[in-house]
Amino acid sequence: MFVPCGDADTDLSGFTLLMPAVSVGNVGQLATDLIISTLNMCKIGYFYTDCLVPMVGNNPYATAEENAAELSTNAEVYSLRSKKLVVLQLRSVFIKYKSVSFCEKLLGWVRSSGCARVIVLSSSHSYQRNDKQLCGTPFRYLLTPSMPKTVQNKMNSLNWKEMERSPCIPEIEDSDLCVRVPGGGITKLLYDESCSRDIQMAVLLKFVSEGDNIPDALGLVEYLNEWLQIIKPRLQGDDTTASPLPWKIPSSWRLLFGSGLPPALF
Repeated sequence: MFVPCGDADTDLSGFTLLMPAVSVGNVGQLATDLIISTLNMCKIGYFYTDCLVPMVGNNPYATAEENAAELSTNAEVYSLRSKKLVVLQLRSVFIKYKSVSFCEKLLGWVRSSGCARVIVLSSSHSYQRNDKQLCGTPFRYLLTPSMPKTVQNKMNSLNWKEMERSPCIPEIEDSDLCVRVPGGGITKLLYDESCSRDIQMAVLLKFVSEGDNIPDALGLVEYLNEWLQIIKPRLQGDDTTASPLPWKIPSSWRLLFGSGLPPALF
């Protein structure tokens, strides 16, 4: 499934794997773009799989004409050894009935590669929140039982809210409670499989609506940064003329909403 690029170092023992779920608003994927671009991460390989719709494009993180023509595919792996961080970016949707197979192969690769834990960035339909979820922050988290207690303590110290359990059958209030992530793509499947396989996984998500989801992505990546401290937040007394956003916007975002209206129309 994983194919390394050239002579790239693919020893991922003890690394944290960060990946998006293809979910409402593509918020997880946009947040992952910000991390790869900001940290200038190196591509170490890609996933060769029949579970995703095939696609190919130019380098989404191009910084000059020299690297703009590099090709990108539907599932690529980036690494930053100094932070022991590896990122899987997904750029296309799943082929029908193939998501289960993908999750099984992905978690098998996590085991074989020696990754210590997995963090999934996701989103959920804001209009399908229950009464409890309408109050307070729009961010939520989930942890598998195998996550160390220290992680739960960290979440508590940050005053984060765990994803509430909802009736498995929404129309029946006294049915068993379970995790529901409407619009979350493979989020729940990955979480359930990780629970059964004793894999350390954290899910960070935001309730969103479709539209311009760049602010949602920035919010989600800041939420992640509260925990992992991927980049240091600006402190009082820092250069006030610097950009208030420490995240580097990828060059590919210039075409996020298309290339605009052709002048010939007017």
